[in-house]
Amino acid sequence: MSIYDNAGVALIPSGTKASKLYSVLPANGNGDFNATRGSTATRVNKDGLIESVATNVPRLDYPLIDGVVQDCPALLLEPQRTNDMQRTEEFDNAYWVKYDTSVSANQVVSPDGSVTADKLIEDTATSTHQIGRSFSFTSGSYYVVSVFVKENGRNFQITAGNTNTWRGSAIYNLDTGSVQSTTYGTATIENYGNGWYRCMLVGQALATSSTNINFGLISGTSTTSYTGDGSSGVYLWGAQREIGSYQTSYISWDGSGSTTRSADVCNGSGTSADFNSAEGVLFAELATLDKDDTSSRRISISDSTTSNVIRLTFDAASNRLYVVVFKSGTIWSTYTTLSNSEDFNKVALKYKPSDFNFYVNGVKVQQQSSGATFDAGTMSEVAFDNGGGGNLFVGKCKQIMTFKTALNDSELETLTSWDSFNAMATGQLYTIE
Repeated sequence: MSIYDNAGVALIPSGTKASKLYSVLPANGNGDFNATRGSTATRVNKDGLIESVATNVPRLDYPLIDGVVQDCPALLLEPQRTNDMQRTEEFDNAYWVKYDTSVSANQVVSPDGSVTADKLIEDTATSTHQIGRSFSFTSGSYYVVSVFVKENGRNFQITAGNTNTWRGSAIYNLDTGSVQSTTYGTATIENYGNGWYRCMLVGQALATSSTNINFGLISGTSTTSYTGDGSSGVYLWGAQREIGSYQTSYISWDGSGSTTRSADVCNGSGTSADFNSAEGVLFAELATLDKDDTSSRRISISDSTTSNVIRLTFDAASNRLYVVVFKSGTIWSTYTTLSNSEDFNKVALKYKPSDFNFYVNGVKVQQQSSGATFDAGTMSEVAFDNGGGGNLFVGKCKQIMTFKTALNDSELETLTSWDSFNAMATGQLYTIE
């Protein structure tokens, strides 16, 4: 007998339509999730290209490893964010101010597969060669600036016109696909294949004021001011500035002012017939978008309220994952600190009268041998929230399962372990050499 024979709800993200995310179990469709998002959004599709997804359609996002899709998709759930840059794919437009540079539009294939990427070209002056735009900042807020860049003879820099307004400055090596140096802020670079990198920079505003965000050319690995040759530069596509401490998926300009992507909401899976309220297991394979995010992001089995709930929660501190069983007061609450919550982790919460266990990646991390559970028929829903619609989960999910029996230690170890070294490496987005 397989441990999966007692599964109640099983989601392995693979099928969607407007307002619906299909589950594998139960076969009658009661386990399908309701999905809403009040705007279009983007994802990486099976071909490794950035693709726009219609309003209310869940996003199955494919992982890029070294610029190539090498695994099955995960459900992508993001918070509401606004890209306040305009003309995000039109760097030849007068919206962008050129400093000893020029722009030639629509020169090469962009990360979405269309020929819409622009070429930023240095002139022959001895100076800094860049393109920019002034933006307003609010003191104390964090801002994420990102743009897709492809090398054409030069490396690349993102910098602020005045670092006393916004602390952001980093140089990116497009030959090695790495952050060459960071003076202010936190810089990252992601490989999107075909020579394209998404260069990102997070910095904090130190004053309520305005200053430029500049995209600049770098000679060698560090020279910001040099004599240009009149032909070298980089290709640019997909600029973005958003308020937050971590980057989210690309938000393409909608043609008027700033552009907002609505939050992803996914809930309503199951009925009371699909759960055993007295005992069972909540299992998920998931990753957060930012290990240092301390906002509450939750996945739950509940009665569609927060009064009776079995919950996985990321909050309070970096990489911290809580489990909570609550029934008119807390029955069990504990946490563990993951090595990196941005990696995919397999977690399972077992609940049974006087028998609670918490497993992560094949290891029992916490247990409790006291406490009651719930009356028959209490639990009726799995949701990417706190049970009552709040504290939406933000991150990626490869699978969720609930079980109608409380699995034993050996079964929980098997459930949360990787099947092979290759599966672990792929799941953690490691490169195998």
